[in-house]
Amino acid sequence: MPTPRPKALRLETLWNPPADGKDFSYVLRLKNLGAEPLSNFSLCVSGPGRVDPAGRVEGATVSQRLSNFTEFQPPVNFVLGAGEIWTISVYALSWQFRHWTDGATSAYLALSDGSTIVLSIEPTRSSVSNAPLKRGAEIYPVPANAPVQVSIIPWPNRVAVTSRRSLPAGFAPRAQSAEGEAAAQGFAALVNHLFAVEGIVRSEAEGAIPVALKDAAGFGPEAYRLSFDEEMITIEASGRTGFLYGLVTLGQIWRGARLHPGVFQFPGAGEIVDEPSMGWRGLHLDVARQFYGAAEVKKLIAVLAWNKLNRFHWHLSDDEAWRVEIDAYPALTEIGAWRGHGLAVPPLLGSSPARTGGYYTKAAIREIVAHAKSFGVEIVPEIDVPGHCYAMQQAIPELRDPAEVGSYYSVQGFPDNCINPARERTYEIIETILLELIELFPFKTIHLGADEVPLGAWSGSPEALDRLRAVAGDELAAAHAKRLNVVTNTHGADDIHGSGAAILQAEFLERVQRFLTSKGCITGGWEEAAHGDVIDKSKSYLCSWRNVEVSAELAERGYEMVVCPGQVYYLDMALRPNWDEPGASWAGTSDAEKLYNFDPVGGWTAAQKQKLLGIQACIWSEPMTDRAVFDRLVFPRLSALAETGWTKPSSKSWERFKALAGLMPLLYGLQES
Repeated sequence: MPTPRPKALRLETLWNPPADGKDFSYVLRLKNLGAEPLSNFSLCVSGPGRVDPAGRVEGATVSQRLSNFTEFQPPVNFVLGAGEIWTISVYALSWQFRHWTDGATSAYLALSDGSTIVLSIEPTRSSVSNAPLKRGAEIYPVPANAPVQVSIIPWPNRVAVTSRRSLPAGFAPRAQSAEGEAAAQGFAALVNHLFAVEGIVRSEAEGAIPVALKDAAGFGPEAYRLSFDEEMITIEASGRTGFLYGLVTLGQIWRGARLHPGVFQFPGAGEIVDEPSMGWRGLHLDVARQFYGAAEVKKLIAVLAWNKLNRFHWHLSDDEAWRVEIDAYPALTEIGAWRGHGLAVPPLLGSSPARTGGYYTKAAIREIVAHAKSFGVEIVPEIDVPGHCYAMQQAIPELRDPAEVGSYYSVQGFPDNCINPARERTYEIIETILLELIELFPFKTIHLGADEVPLGAWSGSPEALDRLRAVAGDELAAAHAKRLNVVTNTHGADDIHGSGAAILQAEFLERVQRFLTSKGCITGGWEEAAHGDVIDKSKSYLCSWRNVEVSAELAERGYEMVVCPGQVYYLDMALRPNWDEPGASWAGTSDAEKLYNFDPVGGWTAAQKQKLLGIQACIWSEPMTDRAVFDRLVFPRLSALAETGWTKPSSKSWERFKALAGLMPLLYGLQES
């Protein structure tokens, strides 16, 4: 007979930081608020914080743990009576909690009959902070006396507008070419996506002022000149993206003057001449840890375009999920795209015991790619290999050596999560997947990840050790075989040059890059892809996440660089170190002002700067179960990055940016209350 289910259960969690010589503790209290006792159950929780199963836990035992998913078993014959509380105290965590989002973000009971009960759960509290927990984007109010008369982010190269005119009802673009017409259509779709009811684009019959899109030579692909007079506005550019950016500038000026007529003006004369200082101005989105539907992705890309950002790095796979449809391997999405109780991948990072998740069909991807292209945004897909492949391995077990013994663990707590570079079958599978990706993403830039491969990866694989012995000798192979149960330091900061794992990864990347090059593609990777210096620097680029010094050193070695240091440009990092702020802080904290004033090439030589492609912010989604947390962490820091990538350093001004930032769109429109 199934266990009677109480009418009300609630889980409360508390963080006690170390104090007065006492250890920290993470305390979970399950309250039975119903009238019926409960027995024969276990408690399952997930969230960014990870319990160490080998450490001290009081009041329960850890029966299962995969990364941030933990199952706690109560004592034998335990019964949680009506009105009683079961208390679990955890003294072993992967890191000490620093923010309210570090704790459990979902919880449920697993009953002996195989069913589950979803628990109501409050955000983790701290015993030393009673401050209200922060959610929603910070408010940047427009001041009564702004330092500029027109509202534009990122700030242009040259603004020379003089007189003021009455605000037009909207704009009616007039194109002279196919490129101009495409830009006009893209802009109409963009403003409809972001500001549908405002009527920025309308016909002259509705009072719109005509905007001539005039083809002109001598402009870079993203450059434009915007000229004002009373009867006509003219945008000169050499192609679609330049016209689009001129229209975006015009739309921003219009919205500022419309929403704050006492602060901003709409020019009646003068000109704006503009082009970006960096060619790569990007945003990375991790959709593996949290899934974002196609509508959310489209809206985010529209927000990028409004900020004149031009690259969308789409992180489509990780240990927690696989998110892209591949015809040759349907199991990737049938198994790897879903998490839930009893599934191959359990509930992680706030997902529920019910089957949850999702993936992008090929039809949806083609639609998103076309949508982005119309907004001047190119999409770079990433499948993260050879590490971060736990979900992929659950779908395609052939990616592991069947004779592999022992376990190594990734820094995130996933066992044996690296596909095997010594297996010929591995390359057959990867190349088949890449062929389907290339067909979907015409920008022909494919990011392979290559980050955070543990030191002990493949050390229990006879196939890998044989391959290592062949390429590096018996001594290194023997040393590598002793590396079982090795985990990289926090977020892969080990120097693994010369280790067996690094040698095998380098050989894997060199071969896969050769394949991509043969298909006309550029290969992207995180900075670890430089281990061994084997990839072709002329056909690749690296995203450097650690700091600007590492970026400079890699540029010195000849790599094309996209700079995205975690301590500033990782948008999952909290704004401040306070407990009431959401996010992570393993790399540090960074509010909008710090990000805005940060120099991504500080200390670089002139020669190193020749290797700079640009900059990129990265959204890692572990703490973003709550979409109001997304808005808080991403905005307005995204716009601050956009101005760094576009505006010349000598023209930047935090005071001006702060006055204008409140006019920029959010993804969900959630502001702090």
